[in-house]
Amino acid sequence: MDDIFLRYIPLPVTIKGLTVEDKSGNYNIYLNTRLSYEANVETLQHEIQHITNNDFNSGSHIKNIEKE
Repeated sequence: MDDIFLRYIPLPVTIKGLTVEDKSGNYNIYLNTRLSYEANVETLQHEIQHITNNDFNSGSHIKNIEKE
């Protein structure tokens, strides 16, 4: 499906956000409610870049993807 669902949840402050691809091919972006609006906008842009770059199907480890 490749739809994107934006969700706000409380996460530890060390985690700005994350994206999970579900079995239907949709992306669920989770943003941290404990962070500022500005931080969430920046994180959303970062997570969308992962989707755009097709990082979920790259086969690379997340640590290597984040370094790039």
